[in-house]
Amino acid sequence: MRAVFQSMTGRVILLIVAGVVASAALALYLASQERQRMIMQFREFHAVERLEQFVLSLENAVPSLSEPLVSAGRAGMRAQAAGADDLPALPRSTLAERLEQRLPDGYRVASAAPRPGDCEFGHMQRRRPHAEARQRCEVLLVTLRDGARLRVDVQPPRPFGPRAEFAPRTDFVAYALLFLASIGILAAAVARMTMRPLKELAKAATELGNDIERPPLPERGATELRQAAAAFNAMQARIRNHIRQRSHILAAITHDLQTPLTRLRLRLEKVEDAELRDKLIGDLSAMQGMVREGLDLARSMDAAGPKQRLDLDSLVDSVCADAADAGQEVMSEGRTHAALMAHPTALRRCLTNLIDNACKYGSYARISVGREGAQAMIHVRDGGPGIPESEMKNVFEPFFRLEGSRSRDTGGTGLGLTIARNIVEQHGGSISLRNLPAGGLEVTLALPCASA
Repeated sequence: MRAVFQSMTGRVILLIVAGVVASAALALYLASQERQRMIMQFREFHAVERLEQFVLSLENAVPSLSEPLVSAGRAGMRAQAAGADDLPALPRSTLAERLEQRLPDGYRVASAAPRPGDCEFGHMQRRRPHAEARQRCEVLLVTLRDGARLRVDVQPPRPFGPRAEFAPRTDFVAYALLFLASIGILAAAVARMTMRPLKELAKAATELGNDIERPPLPERGATELRQAAAAFNAMQARIRNHIRQRSHILAAITHDLQTPLTRLRLRLEKVEDAELRDKLIGDLSAMQGMVREGLDLARSMDAAGPKQRLDLDSLVDSVCADAADAGQEVMSEGRTHAALMAHPTALRRCLTNLIDNACKYGSYARISVGREGAQAMIHVRDGGPGIPESEMKNVFEPFFRLEGSRSRDTGGTGLGLTIARNIVEQHGGSISLRNLPAGGLEVTLALPCASA
């Protein structure tokens, strides 16, 4: 679950669902508040209207009010003749103001304080406690047009009960779940539509590091997506051109050096001093070796040309056989039973460099191959002194050489591992080094297998 919400898709879905649900909840709350306000206004209007009719009906019945009470039954109103001590004792309430506005001219309404015994409506007493009834009761002093005064006890309308009105019902819960499900589906569709171009761009960037000649991204979709795809394709074209120019320059320089070096070797053969001639020829051979490795480096940086399907086991056997024929101590074991999409010449050069390094600096090379999932694994071990841990990354830099056994005296130019790394990365693989506990160095290649 944590991984889902750490992804951009999960976050987009969460934000959309949370935003829509919060907006819907706010809209529902505001609608319910407005509904309560309108219902309360209607109830208050209806209560004032009934109170007006009650007061007007009592105008002709004033002489009969010698009896203690005149009641309106269940309407929550009761009237009696006001005594001399019934005087306005409170500011006029909202109910008193609205009743006076609705009554004809000549009527006056004031508010009075309740007395013991007021607001004791039988049916109301059965519904709620006496204290609650008294608290909500209002006493109005109504002066009629002929000067008669009435004391009216009024039970105002009960407030609208949102808890009772909005109790969750089965159909409401079902509608809420249906709403959440529809929002979730919509958010998933929007997130997928939004994240798909980003995933394609990330995949293209990963493939670009392995194959600079990969097809350009299709420029389709929204304006921003087309602009991003166009910018990526332009970047890929510039990088490809830069790599080609650099490779061509290096290849041209190293190739052009071959002719004067060959002429120089022919002329050195005419030197009469044998000792001087041997030294000059040795230096010239080292220069020619550097030129050849420079050409190999240029070729390793150029991934032009289609890849071919090849049997990795056959390639490893062929390279080991060539090394053994050259007098190197090489042994191989294991089978991958895997096929690769690769440049055969480049991959052969990579394995040859690793075996040459192992035999040159570690006396022998032990090759073991296997398969881990969708990757073919090649391990090249030697019996040399290994590499200091602090120099593990530096040995892949061009022309980098270690002192001691891995020095210029052994014939190394510092390009073997650089060329091997370039070739492996062009094939979408990886290369790593580690020192063996019993001594020696192990180089591990991981190459993706071709699909069946």
